[in-house]
Amino acid sequence: MIGRRRTARAVRAIGTALLPVDVRDWIRAQQRRYGLQWRRVGRVDFGHLRRVSPISPVFAFDRGQLVDRYYVTRFLSTRRDDVRGRVLEMMDDRYTREFGDTRVTKSDVLHSVAGNPYATIVADLTADNAIPDDAFDCIICTQTLQFIYDFRAALRQLHRILKPGGVLLLTAHGTSRIGRREGVDAWGEYWRFTAQSLRRLMAETFPEDGTTIEVYGNVLAAVANLHCLAAEDLTRAELDYRDPNYEVLLAARAVKAQ
Repeated sequence: MIGRRRTARAVRAIGTALLPVDVRDWIRAQQRRYGLQWRRVGRVDFGHLRRVSPISPVFAFDRGQLVDRYYVTRFLSTRRDDVRGRVLEMMDDRYTREFGDTRVTKSDVLHSVAGNPYATIVADLTADNAIPDDAFDCIICTQTLQFIYDFRAALRQLHRILKPGGVLLLTAHGTSRIGRREGVDAWGEYWRFTAQSLRRLMAETFPEDGTTIEVYGNVLAAVANLHCLAAEDLTRAELDYRDPNYEVLLAARAVKAQ
């Protein structure tokens, strides 16, 4: 194979040196016409991926668990000991129930507008609200920050309502399809973060020595997530391999100073 490539390069070099430009252009035109070009090295067979629409149009709901949600679960499973005492979660209490066990003494659910039957607190995290200071031992804030335009204000509120020594468990999209479109759906999706930007953002509110940033994903997981494939479409080894150049999910654990 290497010998053939060298021969092809040599032939092209000789032709470039000896043949006039118009003759070379004519030869290339005939090669394209009759499919006689040299096949490029490493040519890719895209297979099912050669398409301009996602394989699943409904965020893998028709296939199984979305790839980024697999990573959310992996992150929280490693931090289950933090889910204790009085816990606040966004939208519903699914992760509080899954990872809190008997350590949770009170579970609250926050929603920004009225009407959510799971919500025990209705409040805007970007403005002054009635949630008392130092109220929660743990806050679970998954896949929420990118939907809040003033995310800095939201992080300041989350810090305020945590007890000293309390833990914020936060996840956000890295590489993914847009979840909501302003003016089309009920709310907008405004941001994508990187590990670098999230680390600097968290440091504006939480102590750096109490904050840990984790990155989940690789190029295969990123492609699968963009196509809204399910975690079940990949193997555990494929999902769990981490390549820091492909940030599918970002996760932060931040402790409020005592």
